[in-house]
Amino acid sequence: MSLSERMMTAWDATRPGEVEAPLPVRIDAQVVFVGVIRTPFPSRDACPRQGKSDGPVCRIEIHDPWKPALKGLDRFARVEVLYWMHQARRDLVQQSPKSNGETFGTFALRSPVRPNPIATSLCDLVAVEEGALLVRGLDCVDGTPLVDLKPDRCAYTPLVPPNPDGPRETRAE
Repeated sequence: MSLSERMMTAWDATRPGEVEAPLPVRIDAQVVFVGVIRTPFPSRDACPRQGKSDGPVCRIEIHDPWKPALKGLDRFARVEVLYWMHQARRDLVQQSPKSNGETFGTFALRSPVRPNPIATSLCDLVAVEEGALLVRGLDCVDGTPLVDLKPDRCAYTPLVPPNPDGPRETRAE
């Protein structure tokens, strides 16, 4: 067994207390990968637990025909990067993080192991180049598929003022 196969086995192993669920046969939606992320992290073991703004500069390469979608992104200091954790398991409904051995529901964790392994990082935008951008703050394996990019804040997404009456309650009709 190669080193990469042993590493995948360790990542894919079900820990005590974890609960698996069968994956559905039905597919509800399709995702189009709009690019690929280039990082210095060759494996999941090499990735930081969370990206940091003083981390390495990473390159996000945009596929044709999505390159024109970068127009105007250079006006922003930060960009939200959505990506597909393609090496993650998708069948655990309860997980036991390595750090403490306690079991939690998948939706209560930021683990990459989830039904739809979509990850998000808020990154510092270093530069926008022809068909690519440079960012700091990523925590993914080199070659990770890019799902989408969004500016941190823009004129079209105003901050919503807090509701003075607290959260709305849902009423049964």
